[in-house]
Amino acid sequence: MEAQRALVRQVGDRVRESQEALVEGLVQDIRAQIGALDQEAAARSLLEASITENVVAAINFLRQGIDPDQLEAPTAALAYARVLAQRDVPQSALIRAYRIGHQRFLDHTFALLDDLPAADRVPVCVELVRLSGQFIDLICEQVGRTYERERDRWVASRSGVRQRWVTDLLGGGPVDRAAAARALRYPLDAVHLACTLWPATRMTSFDLVAAVDDVRAHAVSALRARAALVVPTDEYEARLWLALPGPPNAPASPPGSASSSASASASASASAPGYLGAPEGSPLHAAFGRPGAGLGGFRTSARQAARIREILGTRLGSGAAAAPLWVHYDQAAPVALMAGDLPAVRDFVTSTLGALASAGAREAVLRDTLRIFLDRHRGHAATARAMSLHRNSVQYRVHRATALLPRGERDLADDFNVRAALLAVHWLGEAVLATGS
Repeated sequence: MEAQRALVRQVGDRVRESQEALVEGLVQDIRAQIGALDQEAAARSLLEASITENVVAAINFLRQGIDPDQLEAPTAALAYARVLAQRDVPQSALIRAYRIGHQRFLDHTFALLDDLPAADRVPVCVELVRLSGQFIDLICEQVGRTYERERDRWVASRSGVRQRWVTDLLGGGPVDRAAAARALRYPLDAVHLACTLWPATRMTSFDLVAAVDDVRAHAVSALRARAALVVPTDEYEARLWLALPGPPNAPASPPGSASSSASASASASASAPGYLGAPEGSPLHAAFGRPGAGLGGFRTSARQAARIREILGTRLGSGAAAAPLWVHYDQAAPVALMAGDLPAVRDFVTSTLGALASAGAREAVLRDTLRIFLDRHRGHAATARAMSLHRNSVQYRVHRATALLPRGERDLADDFNVRAALLAVHWLGEAVLATGS
């Protein structure tokens, strides 16, 4: 028996050496096989953290012979279960993820046993199945209890009730609009501006609630909104809808909606109905959709805000420079339409920009200069003013950037693809740049 335990510990050591590949494969498998868990960047980050900590715990369980009675589910796994409960994701999706993880863990582990003597291989496999099954059962029991407690708490709370109504409204199916409007105390026949809010810095859940309320008050005042609806998505994020003034069929730009900005895209958005600039010192990111009328507008504006949230999450997670705090859909609409397939966007960017798609600091400066130059109708003086540069510096940078394009100046004869590729890099960062540079 001691010899068998030694072999199991040896296998645990081998799995630990290859745990990064195991975790990466598990994340991909679970996202591909369980659509309910393939969510936006913030939730995917929690999923990856949960998988990573579970794999580490399973390896330690094999290597250290931990008493099952002392086994505790990892903190990230419990946190992820609470988030799924708050988001109304079925518990069955979570438990299925653990079953997929169990199977892949065994497949990965068995592949490391080829050099063991045949006489040892079978008993070790049997012991690995027993121990891993014991581990999964105990973790699933703890994670399941956490999910159920959080679900009961969340549904019983006012926020949970609001979220259930909003989930029904966004689901696209039939819904009693009058009952929903009464329960939410929010007019569904209005022109709606939706946004998603999440922390730009570390903060407690209490501070997040206070910050979201500050944004709500600022937005209601600045846009003269008829009403506002705040619905927490989970403890890390909240949604806000604003019922804009004016009849649904003729939304008007609210007073004070225009905001000065050095960015051409921001300037374009400033003239749109419901444009709202970030208050000074805001601790939150905000992703806005376009204003839309009625229940369709309620849904569409929220969907657009979610796409911008996804883009900013990708940018922040790719090591790019800090993203703007508040971003409106019109500022990044073309990128929002293509950001669902990052590998395809990366192929488009690298084939369109050539050497300019490299991840170096010099290329980043040249890309920004060329993007702003093209946005300003190829005006050197306008670009110089926007970037606080001398006109000669702009000319030099544009020349260098153009030289890095696959066909040089010929690629700017019809610059649509170049502009789209530069915009994609601007919003998605290194996630769509050439790899291995």
